[in-house]
Amino acid sequence: MSKRIIPLIMCGGAGTRLWPSSREGRPKQFLPLFGPRSTFQDTVIRVSDAGLFDRPIVITSAAYRFMVREQLAEIGLDADILLEPARRDSGPAIAAGAAFAQARDEEAVVLALAADHVVRDVPAFVAACRAGLVVADAGHIVTFGVQPERPATEYGYISPGQVLSGEVKSVAKFVEKPDLQTATGYIEAGYLWNSGNFMFRAGMLLDEYRRVDADSVETITSAVAKAGRDLGFFTLDADAFGKAKSISVDYAVMEKTTKAAVVPVSCGWSDVGSWLAVWELSNKDAQGNAAQGVAVFEDSRNCNVASDGPVVALEGVDDLVVVATHDAVLVSRQKDANGLKRLVAKLKVTAPKVTEDHLKVHRPWGSVQALEDGERYQVKRLVVKAGERLSLQMHHHRSEHWIVVRGTAKVTINDQIKTVHENESIYIPLGATHRLENPGKIPLELIEVQTGSYLGEDDIVRIEDDYKRN
Repeated sequence: MSKRIIPLIMCGGAGTRLWPSSREGRPKQFLPLFGPRSTFQDTVIRVSDAGLFDRPIVITSAAYRFMVREQLAEIGLDADILLEPARRDSGPAIAAGAAFAQARDEEAVVLALAADHVVRDVPAFVAACRAGLVVADAGHIVTFGVQPERPATEYGYISPGQVLSGEVKSVAKFVEKPDLQTATGYIEAGYLWNSGNFMFRAGMLLDEYRRVDADSVETITSAVAKAGRDLGFFTLDADAFGKAKSISVDYAVMEKTTKAAVVPVSCGWSDVGSWLAVWELSNKDAQGNAAQGVAVFEDSRNCNVASDGPVVALEGVDDLVVVATHDAVLVSRQKDANGLKRLVAKLKVTAPKVTEDHLKVHRPWGSVQALEDGERYQVKRLVVKAGERLSLQMHHHRSEHWIVVRGTAKVTINDQIKTVHENESIYIPLGATHRLENPGKIPLELIEVQTGSYLGEDDIVRIEDDYKRN
């Protein structure tokens, strides 16, 4: 079959089930959990065979747009990046992606994938896509049913029905996440895990959605039709998209359509929904311990350690998760994902900053990392990518001192431009209009010392910005 599939990669979630590594500002799909690449990057690579897949569409939020572009560049691939003005759950997101794909190709077949899933057997996944394409192109909405590896209680299940083509069957029914006894019965009855990934003709998905909620589909398609362009991104119309009902695609379409089909697949799939899932997917020592970063285990079994820097040492413990970042440490029971969800809910009230961003925050021009925070001063480490520059800005309440430790800085202060080299520094007076730029070929690294009566980020007054931030 010559028809190619348009991948639609859902990349707007901000899950906290992998806190403290995953946070609102940099959620799990952008993290290198199992090697040098993020799950988002692995997802894009998985659908990069030009013989089967067309140029992908990535739907994400404005907050993540530069991370998406940067991570695509790192793997040498490209995509149409569609920005949601607000989170409306997977139903409106997939419908918007379908409408966008249909504008590219009236008969488009779309493969909607979550950006934060893991697939260990890519050839098996691709084979399932080929099998599902035949049925999707014929007018069914195909979901990928994973052959269960255990009686999981964290997934929904699918009961397969009649054969449609090869191994692809109709869906007899979808069922919610079960308890352990019910899950065991489902497996014995031949049920499949519901992976939450789908393939469909764009027009068919929209027609089935329209049958249930015509008003939402009208506003979503209007948001796509009115989409603008900004710095190479496609921006959905905010007024129109905001009127769509917030709902998952399962409730909006899949549980109501008579066109649902399922292709069984055994491809080493996981939605990486907990630290237990990370442990299950990780390499382990003879005692079942897994580690990312430096960890030492003594008389400990089945533990999972992830550290961004600190050495973690465990002695005489079993079945623990220990995650150490620069500003937070998690110690948790290995098998209590719901407990972590409750914990993060409390943290959002008592210490919201540690659920929102890391000390190292990624910017479109590079990154900034907090090193020290005092009553009237802050110390930060800035890294500016080659050829990039910060906004032209000023501050009402603070002055700044920049010390270059690597590279060369081009600094604008009011109407003067100066070049600052390694081991040199420059002072930015309170109220001065200023800009920092990296004119070189290597990253620019510097230490910034802020002093003043107020050091909040909302004291940045942007006069001119390459990235059109407020």
